[in-house]
Amino acid sequence: MPAASTFAVFVPAALVLLVMPGPSVVYIVTRSVYQGRDVGLASVAGVASGSVVHVLGAALGISIVLARSAEAFAVCKLAGAAYLVVLGVRRLLARASDDEPAEPVRARGVRRSYAQGIVVEVLNPKVAIFFLALLPQFVDPNRPAPALQMLVLGLTFTLLGVLSDGTYAVAAARIGTRLAARRATRRRMARASGAVYIGLGVFAALARRPVPRTT
Repeated sequence: MPAASTFAVFVPAALVLLVMPGPSVVYIVTRSVYQGRDVGLASVAGVASGSVVHVLGAALGISIVLARSAEAFAVCKLAGAAYLVVLGVRRLLARASDDEPAEPVRARGVRRSYAQGIVVEVLNPKVAIFFLALLPQFVDPNRPAPALQMLVLGLTFTLLGVLSDGTYAVAAARIGTRLAARRATRRRMARASGAVYIGLGVFAALARRPVPRTT
């Protein structure tokens, strides 16, 4: 387990990184504004679940493959980018009747958003490399079980991310509720959300592979 002094440094550093909006926050905010708090929080949970996958990958050393292999990074990156673009196109082509889902449809939307959040996060190779670059800096080689230290720190970061992203989701949902008073506004929000997804997909496709320090 990491020492208490390590947590004292790690937690503030993690919070600074988390409050700065990145692609995941943009995705969650877009979901929340257009589809409401429940869908936004489901997206937060999905992104967090995807982060856990990356944390496990970093602890087990799997993330090193993405860091060292340009081909693996490119495949994962393009798959994630394509998925975001597909989500955006589907949103742009959605029928007007989709703007006011019935309760069973809303429930399916929550489950779908959770699953999509997982896919979006897992297919973002930069998250894996981010954990690979960040976590070892706080691992004490003089303490036992470095992999367990990385796992605990990564899960701590993920939990803090849930709190941060959840705050963004709730705030964005309140704004969306005010904006969605009119049907025409909802349609514009739908088109805007689709454009944001496509933009995130393009951004992901153009991302370059960072080279983390592993020593």
